[in-house]
Amino acid sequence: MIIEREQDVTAAALAVMERTSDPRLRQIMASLVKHLHAFVRDVRLTEAEFRDATAIVAELGKLTTDTHNEVVLMAGSLGVSPLVCLLNNGDQGNTETDQSLLGPFWRLNSPRVENGGSIVRSETPGAPLFVSARVVDRDGRPVAGAEVDVWHASPVGLYENQDPEQADMNLRGKFTTDQDGRFSFRSVMMVGYPIPTNGVVGRLLKAQDRHPYRPAHLHALIFKPRFKVLISQVYDPADPHIDSDVQFGVTQALIGKFLRHDSPHPTAREVAMPWYSLDHTYRLEAGEAVLPRPPIK
Repeated sequence: MIIEREQDVTAAALAVMERTSDPRLRQIMASLVKHLHAFVRDVRLTEAEFRDATAIVAELGKLTTDTHNEVVLMAGSLGVSPLVCLLNNGDQGNTETDQSLLGPFWRLNSPRVENGGSIVRSETPGAPLFVSARVVDRDGRPVAGAEVDVWHASPVGLYENQDPEQADMNLRGKFTTDQDGRFSFRSVMMVGYPIPTNGVVGRLLKAQDRHPYRPAHLHALIFKPRFKVLISQVYDPADPHIDSDVQFGVTQALIGKFLRHDSPHPTAREVAMPWYSLDHTYRLEAGEAVLPRPPIK
């Protein structure tokens, strides 16, 4: 097609997209072209703004490394990640779900830990945390033999791959549920933290006068054949940013019961006070067990 007016560009691009042999890719690309072209027209995108936009896309890629994923960070900051999650779980977004964001800090091959063991691998000051959890199916039946990968930030708000003061794989561990679907471990109470702001995402937040904080949370990734891999976060309702997560990840289903205790621990008498406990149930949905691609190494 020889372009005679601006509307012809969209028609020509859509005609090319319609020749895509794979039906799903054809649907995605046709919709993408329609919405991108409509966006350009809606905001009357200038040439200078277009050049800036392409530079930003290139910078997102350059800032993504083995230890940091700026693209994932941006997807969450725009609300895209939580939207994709909610649309694809809980009966296609119609019911409550335990699924949540993977986030940019999950790593493969966390060390295996016996039930009841500790995931603290280097000196990590903070209030002791005892987690007792259960994995069940949609009908509440226990799921035995599930692999549960857990990880969280330290009490200074950093994951161990961000912090040279922490040992490798500190505050990470992999557990196997018992016959009752249970697993448990000991750690330290996490805190909310600011996402990295020294890149594109940080500039966006500053321009929008937004804070960079995520509320305190515990990550879990649960794998069991015949179930969809559960990627979940459990949030501390006492965190001051519980209702303003910069990544839009907090849902009612993900708010946990982190309890503070100011009396001695019933069995671990050496534990200092206060200490915290979390008792939580994770619910798996039927589906294909496929691990996601790790955002970092």
